[in-house]
Amino acid sequence: MEQTSFAFIVFIVAVTLFFEYLNGVNNAGNSIATVVSTRVLSPRAAVGLAAFFNFAAAFIFGVKVANTVGKGVVDPGSVTALVIFAAVISSSLWVHFCTVYGIPISASHALIGGLIGAAAMSKGFGVLKIAGIVKICSFIFIAPMLGLIFGFVNMIVIYWLFRRVHAQKVDKIFRKLQLVSAALYSLGHGTNDAQKAMGIIAILLFSTGRLGATFYIPWWVILACHAAIGIGTMMGGWKVVKTMGTKITKLQPVGGCAAETAGAITIFGATALGIPVSTTHIITGAIMGVGTTRGLSSVRWTVARRIVWAWVFTIPASAIVSAATFFVLKLF
Repeated sequence: MEQTSFAFIVFIVAVTLFFEYLNGVNNAGNSIATVVSTRVLSPRAAVGLAAFFNFAAAFIFGVKVANTVGKGVVDPGSVTALVIFAAVISSSLWVHFCTVYGIPISASHALIGGLIGAAAMSKGFGVLKIAGIVKICSFIFIAPMLGLIFGFVNMIVIYWLFRRVHAQKVDKIFRKLQLVSAALYSLGHGTNDAQKAMGIIAILLFSTGRLGATFYIPWWVILACHAAIGIGTMMGGWKVVKTMGTKITKLQPVGGCAAETAGAITIFGATALGIPVSTTHIITGAIMGVGTTRGLSSVRWTVARRIVWAWVFTIPASAIVSAATFFVLKLF
């Protein structure tokens, strides 16, 4: 068992919660972009709604995703406090960089990549749980495709159900329904994304003997992580909101509702299975799916391609930065 000072553990927990805060700032674009771009809510009202449901998710869903992160990526018994510190620092830098440049990336995958890189540098590749990593990496592609399919299907169903209803009435109906879909999406975003940091903090506590012989997620960790992501969402990453809400495709309330509902369905399903997914990937895919119902030319594929490349590079980039960070920290 690693001997680590209580003060250092508290410091790492604080840094991890700050990462969760940054996650909320970047992912505010996921939660509110559609409802803001359709002008159903003002930006401030939208982040308030998203932040509330990000926190409310703490009392509704379990911790399957947190357990996957805590036990399914690396051997928790082989992790040290320094590994966790390097993972969180490197992933925070990646998330901050992408937020500054308005690139909607997966903070979740940045954190997982950071954990992989630092753990491998510390103990070797033998501590990595390949099956769990492969499952997570596969959903880099599966999750946005599911979002795209559900977004496309939702729009087709809506078009068919409301084909004889006047456009202005449809717009009025979906301005109200989008409040519900935005709340559902924020609920899903909160439960899946907050659990990544929970898993990281739990690994830290377990590896330093603060959890005893059994790995579990303490309640104070659950509440702290949801509070951190909620506060971050309140701050809003406005460049990311612009990218998600206006640069991929033009959205109306009906499209925003369809995309958010598609995203919520996908996230709820992944959370129930304990799979840590990128809510950014999912809502981007859903927006693309909605856009393609108006023809492929309705989606700005150049912007979409830039986002996809950011997805692909997130885990390896954060793993490399984390490995380098661990190496440097180890020298001191």
